[in-house]
Amino acid sequence: MLSYTSCRLCPRQCGVDRTRGQVGFCRMPDTMQAARAAAHYWEEPVISGNFGTGAVFFSGCTLGCQFCQNTPISRENFGAALSTAHLREVLEDLVDQGVESLSLVTPTHFLPSILPALTPKLPVPLVYNCGGYESVETLRELEGLVDVYLPDMKYSDDALAARLSQAPDYVAVATAAILEMYRQTGPVQTADGLLKRGVLIRHLILPGQLDNSLGVVQWLQEHFPRGTVLFSLMSQYIPAGPLAHTPPFDRPISQTEYDAVVSWMELLGIRSGFLQEFSSASQVYVPDFHLQGLVD
Repeated sequence: MLSYTSCRLCPRQCGVDRTRGQVGFCRMPDTMQAARAAAHYWEEPVISGNFGTGAVFFSGCTLGCQFCQNTPISRENFGAALSTAHLREVLEDLVDQGVESLSLVTPTHFLPSILPALTPKLPVPLVYNCGGYESVETLRELEGLVDVYLPDMKYSDDALAARLSQAPDYVAVATAAILEMYRQTGPVQTADGLLKRGVLIRHLILPGQLDNSLGVVQWLQEHFPRGTVLFSLMSQYIPAGPLAHTPPFDRPISQTEYDAVVSWMELLGIRSGFLQEFSSASQVYVPDFHLQGLVD
């Protein structure tokens, strides 16, 4: 059973008692907190559809990415307290607004509070949007509740993961987690252009880290039969956070870097998914966090 006592919800295994005010790596107490709940239109078309996904952005994060574009909520604790009953109301209201799916964004560290809000099952697919750095044991508690997993696969290079996200074990942890996600959902299932079940893996190209991206693509090709998962290659990196003035992270990716990863995908036969346009490095993809949908 998932608990905030001796918290081991994520791979950090902090072991702190969040019910007594102690905080671990995520910096969050045992009171669920979120920064935004609204229709979100910037996800992949199979997630957002025509009317958006109902995205709830939870405060705090179990990764410490030095290039994070959502720092106010991931590391600065911006957000409002949210009870389980209120979360259920928020999710039902988003469905009433006509969203195509519901997305829980960085939810893992609040799962003891979230899980009771997910039953009875809501009438649109439930998407679990995370950084890929997840505990297999925790993920198993989600079986039957999550329809679509939307993880990042940020790194194939543990040294880079240690430097940029304080996660020196990222590769082993994330690959095991993604394989567990696939075990739960099976191959992708779509209907009317929307993803109803399955795994969609994202990867953000980082400037000057071409080998890291090539390694991610190769891992994907080696572990999933063609067409069984979707892959989303993202080019929207913009300098942000502590790395904003540190070369090579002080610039967007280059056309050469983008083209090299796309060519590698084509060579390996990865064609099921999405390519973000090279020109997508823009603040437009960063949500405006102002407690939308959470307070009266």
